[in-house]
Amino acid sequence: MLGLTGKIVVEVDSGKYKNVELPLEEAERLLAIVTKKLGFESGDVNEAYRIMRNFDAFYETQKKKFKDYLVPSKSMNDMILGKVIVDKVKLVKEGNKRIVVISFDRRVPLDVIVEALNEMGYEVEVKEYSIA
Repeated sequence: MLGLTGKIVVEVDSGKYKNVELPLEEAERLLAIVTKKLGFESGDVNEAYRIMRNFDAFYETQKKKFKDYLVPSKSMNDMILGKVIVDKVKLVKEGNKRIVVISFDRRVPLDVIVEALNEMGYEVEVKEYSIA
């Protein structure tokens, strides 16, 4: 997912969830831009920020529990209103690099994510996967 020289891939899985892999600082920035563009910030976004800001502690928890992803808690009200932004978060360490994979909810428009990444200076490639 992470590309070279400012190129980034947004993977859209068969469930229409959008996955973006970025360095930790850039992941926080992306979330801030996306929430601003959507005009709201839900509890799951605040929980995702908390996970990212406490990367090392949550990374250890993720490894101890043999989990690939951490799932931020979501309010039932947000789910009903379609205001969930972050479905799940994956924390990855590669040497001393801290990388975050954000899986955006299916109801977050792809164009909002692409616009946010373009605003951050990335060239975006979208890969859509479907069940054949």
